[in-house]
Amino acid sequence: MTNIIAFLPLGLFWLVLVQPLLFVPTLWISLRVYSWLLRSSNLGRRTALLTELGYSDGDKKRIVGFFHPYCNAGGGGERVLWTAIAAMQRTDPDIISVVYSGDIDATKDEIISKVKARFDITLDPKSLHFVFLQSRRLVEDSTWPRFTLLGQSLGSMYLAWESMSKLIPDLYIDTMGYAFTFHVVSQLGRIPIGAYVHYPTISTDMLARVKSRKKWHTNADEISSSAILSHLKLLYYRLFMYYYVLSLRTSSFVMVNSSWTKNHVDSILQYSDILMDALHMVPPLVAIKLFTSRNAPSTARIVYPPCDTREMASFPLMPRHRIVLSVAQFRPEKDHRAQLIAFHRLLQLNPEYARNNDDQVKLVLVGGSRNDGDAKRVVELRNLAKELGIEPHVEFVVNATYPVVLHWLSKASIGLSTMVDEHFGINIVEFMAAGVIPVAHASGGPLKDIIVPFNGERTGFHARTLEEFADAMQTVLALSPEEEMALRWRARAWAVQRFSEEEFERGWNQSGWRACLLPPS
Repeated sequence: MTNIIAFLPLGLFWLVLVQPLLFVPTLWISLRVYSWLLRSSNLGRRTALLTELGYSDGDKKRIVGFFHPYCNAGGGGERVLWTAIAAMQRTDPDIISVVYSGDIDATKDEIISKVKARFDITLDPKSLHFVFLQSRRLVEDSTWPRFTLLGQSLGSMYLAWESMSKLIPDLYIDTMGYAFTFHVVSQLGRIPIGAYVHYPTISTDMLARVKSRKKWHTNADEISSSAILSHLKLLYYRLFMYYYVLSLRTSSFVMVNSSWTKNHVDSILQYSDILMDALHMVPPLVAIKLFTSRNAPSTARIVYPPCDTREMASFPLMPRHRIVLSVAQFRPEKDHRAQLIAFHRLLQLNPEYARNNDDQVKLVLVGGSRNDGDAKRVVELRNLAKELGIEPHVEFVVNATYPVVLHWLSKASIGLSTMVDEHFGINIVEFMAAGVIPVAHASGGPLKDIIVPFNGERTGFHARTLEEFADAMQTVLALSPEEEMALRWRARAWAVQRFSEEEFERGWNQSGWRACLLPPS
């Protein structure tokens, strides 16, 4: 080593060896000082929060922070958030729930009102506070047309910094899947971290699709058609997976929403990459390993999302209108395009379904539009319906209130879901509880957890291709009244028994979040 150094020019020696070695301790000291200053000033922000909610300094309150930048979106992930908070308000009155939200266009009262209207969940404003984040655009997919995963993850880290600079809670729980925020919270807040994972940010399936050069909504045609670009993207995904693993392992407890998600998250928690480990032993990359911790268990706990089945289970099972219903946010992975094409094929195979008589079948798409990207997608779907010639038989219901959703669930005959690898599928549970016969993609939660036999008999249908979806819908429409009634009853009985709010709350409380909560300050 001495001989090698002797032949290195002094400037190069400083650049290659000394400077990286100095970088690590300098960064460590800087982070520790900044963290100390941030936590010292947090006492004032905490006191201001208690005063705003009507509490005094003497009230021993603990703060649980929920990182959910899209808390006002009204989807299944938001039902998980609000059900958890409502449960904590009932059972743990000494806890204040703080939601880190990017919904700066809404007030606290407006969000609480929407939660009541969309989910029929009542929240106590006295133990609920919002920290509004100004930089949510940094996690929008439209902000990162290239390297989307990396861009959104880095953007989430900035949002986490903004969150911690405004208020450090006693326990931080990410309920949207932004695992990269854990590093920031761990280093700056020095607090325990928990996660409820709906869908892993990256999985071995995604790596396999890139490796096989399969076109997908996460693998554009210009990449899948190029061997060089596919290899480069595979390297990018491999590096991203390595950092995602480090992030997820920072949490103290991990909940997941389905068997499919558990299998993927468990493999991620146990993932290893010898080459990447070796690379991160070299300065300055060694700093990444030094500033991460491994607190997570080796396996995740399944906590099925809640479904308020009480009102839905009161709907009459028969008779039903000849309506094919989709309930899903207008996001690209929900694949509404496939629903339109499959419905078009159903009408092609059965022309009588398009006639204005008792046999007529209608497709209703109910979904939330979160942003300009979703709104543009709705316009494109309307245009597609027009191109396919099925526009008179398709209805779009955008940003519906909860009563409107219930109205369609009480009338529909078939519930349609075409998303591949749907992590859970709370919309499918709602279909079944309402007595709507589900037809869903044969993957993910719908395959392994939801549309499964009850007492040894069918509770719905699975499909993979557009033809199979059309055939499945035709099968349902052709059932005899006796077969239809029995199928609707089985679907409801299974959903009400397995996916209730009570089951969710039991699983949530068994996750260990109370054990991680710091004592009152």
